[in-house]
Amino acid sequence: MWKRTLPILFMVHFANGQVTLADTAAEARVLVSIHYATGWTGGDMVNRYGYLNLVGFSGGYKFRNNWLLLGDANFMFGSQVKIPALLDGLKDSFGNITDVNGDPATVSVLARGVSVNAQIGKLIPWSKRNQNSGIMVHFGAGYLNHRIRIETQTQVVPLIELDYKKGYDRLTTGISATQFLGYAYMPRNGFYNFYGGIYAIEGFTKNRRTIFFDEPSVPVSTKTRLDVIVGLKIGWYIPFYSTKKDYYIEY
Repeated sequence: MWKRTLPILFMVHFANGQVTLADTAAEARVLVSIHYATGWTGGDMVNRYGYLNLVGFSGGYKFRNNWLLLGDANFMFGSQVKIPALLDGLKDSFGNITDVNGDPATVSVLARGVSVNAQIGKLIPWSKRNQNSGIMVHFGAGYLNHRIRIETQTQVVPLIELDYKKGYDRLTTGISATQFLGYAYMPRNGFYNFYGGIYAIEGFTKNRRTIFFDEPSVPVSTKTRLDVIVGLKIGWYIPFYSTKKDYYIEY
């Protein structure tokens, strides 16, 4: 009996070691991801902000021919605001900004923004074993919004509360273009679904305030600005598994 069983066990063991789940065929799948991106500013934006962080999410669909339809939303934040005299007009002779009780206030000046985009692209596989992974490129258009956020924590500073903040926040909005070039790894089954690469956002924006309180005698420009953000982006795809399994045999 054991003489008959042994060859069968050997064959099963050999098959288990040689048959591997194949990712050879490109498949349609829903793409949902969260991401983080570095943000170096350029164009007109470099005169207002330094380094920015971007966090967000994206959703879309990859067709069987590896064309992509995507949408993403990003929250931008940073602490480098390049307008050092922004609140100088509110300081007393000791260099302090005082709250409603006359005490020195702690005031933070921060960069904030939002970017929302719709994109089309293509995934170009470089391995026949995995047609769902490879070079990913996409581009699109969207909306860009950025401003200066003034925080006073729990203190109340009347001249920078409520609508008074609008005189200092440099609210700027407009349409934008975006591009991405990188690599996407999406196995048929598995937790590690990710992408990474370089991206750029070019905003064609305008100032949305009619006066800057720190420069009341200087007319606010109505010209279209070119706000540029470039950097590295990495993201994780939330996996949606397919129930169809294809196998190939290695020799």
